Amino acid sequence: MFAIGKDFAPPLKLIAPYFKIGVTFYLLAMVALLSFSSTFIYQEMAVAGWVHLFLLGFVMVIIFGAMAQLIPVVLEVGHAIVDLYYAILPLLVVGMLGMIYGFWVNPALLSYGGLLVLVAMIIFAIEAFATLKKTELKTLTVKTVAVSNSYLLLGILSGFIIALGLSGAIAVDVSAVLKAHVYAVLGGFVLLTIMGLSLILLPMFSLAHGFDEKPIKRGFNLVAIGVGVVFGSAIFGVEILEWLGYALTLIGVGFYIQQIYIIYKLTVRKELDIWAKSMLFGFSSLIISVFLGVISLFNVSEVWLHTSVWFFLIGFIGFLINGHLYKIVPFLVWFERFSPLVGKEPVPMLHEMYPKEQASMMFWYSSIGTLLGAIGLLFENDYLFKSGASLLIVGALFLYVSMSKMLGYGK
Repeated sequence: MFAIGKDFAPPLKLIAPYFKIGVTFYLLAMVALLSFSSTFIYQEMAVAGWVHLFLLGFVMVIIFGAMAQLIPVVLEVGHAIVDLYYAILPLLVVGMLGMIYGFWVNPALLSYGGLLVLVAMIIFAIEAFATLKKTELKTLTVKTVAVSNSYLLLGILSGFIIALGLSGAIAVDVSAVLKAHVYAVLGGFVLLTIMGLSLILLPMFSLAHGFDEKPIKRGFNLVAIGVGVVFGSAIFGVEILEWLGYALTLIGVGFYIQQIYIIYKLTVRKELDIWAKSMLFGFSSLIISVFLGVISLFNVSEVWLHTSVWFFLIGFIGFLINGHLYKIVPFLVWFERFSPLVGKEPVPMLHEMYPKEQASMMFWYSSIGTLLGAIGLLFENDYLFKSGASLLIVGALFLYVSMSKMLGYGK
């Protein structure tokens, strides 16, 4: 599955804590949804705290853990300093907790938590760039590592400036820098990383080959440029450029969706396992998110924007990450514990190494919860929103149990 040798494959003991902690914070983020109403204002400090709990505690932690394994796969070289990943996780987690406490309780702590997060992400980016220098490959996914990590640095630096402003350390136009921060992190790092890795992971797991890559190359370039335009317009206050950036990003996402459809049409493996179901729901959520996002640009009501962001975060990013965990984690466990036994004794198949019933329950509770929560946001109905959040909590519990079983398989 992964074309990588043991000579530079990170040990499971390095990567496993990222996945354990990531799904734990995913569960906590779903529980925290119950504290919000369907009529929230996204500028609220409490909402900012939840977003950082979800993005830093779940999305970033999982992506960093996955990248520890995938960067050598993508670049076909070993890490420059793989042991740095032992330092990144505690710095990121402690910093994130400090920031959340700052958002929810005492803003004075925001800058301290933000500083630790900044250090963790700088270490990650430096290690990624140092590893990047070792490769001679010029693929789109290699380009993704360089561009997305550049935006990660811009995003975290702008976020640290916001933290200093909210804590009272400096005077800053928080609303302007906030737009640049959100777009650099979500669009520049998370979305571009997903786009780049999709070109590796989706064909690998679906057995699709020989497809045209022009759409994703166009999409990647447009999103990268669009994010840069929005970031610059927010920092320098040029509103007309902001709209240009939005348009470029949306067109780029459209090309990305076209690429996913091309890969889907060439898929050899038609079995609707937990990964395939999660991908279908995730990309459907992305299409809905884009549609609602376009409406929000021309509608004064913020419910369209709120629902669009909900589908993007919970429906698209959440399902793409969780679905891939059921593929990646069993392989990492198999690679370390069972690959040395091949030819000597019977070894398990990968599909036998994840709990199918728990995975199915995770999918159904989470998907129905996502849809109910979205309807609750769209119609500002607290009952539907909290019902959706409750189902998401149950789904997160099944994910947590699944992760524990997968990581403990064969011990």
